[in-house]
Amino acid sequence: MAKKKKESNVDEIKKNLEKGNLIFGTQMTMKSLKLGNIEKVFVTKNCPAEVKKDVMSYSNIGKFEVVELESTNEELGVICKKPFSISVIGLLRG
Repeated sequence: MAKKKKESNVDEIKKNLEKGNLIFGTQMTMKSLKLGNIEKVFVTKNCPAEVKKDVMSYSNIGKFEVVELESTNEELGVICKKPFSISVIGLLRG
């Protein structure tokens, strides 16, 4: 069952990647979080602890969902077709 959840998260990321609804990286995502423009945040399983802590604290304030992926930051970079690792992705409010 956990594998199916992983696939649905990856599918959601891919779908929103095509639509252009994603923000990549810690700095851009945190900036958008502070502005209230984020609906959901995806963090990788090897995301730095300090970054994950910051995202979680903002989620309590901003009332958005945080999804911890089973993928590593390198795998997420490949999923998003980027030539670099990605630890944090923000899904923009629709």
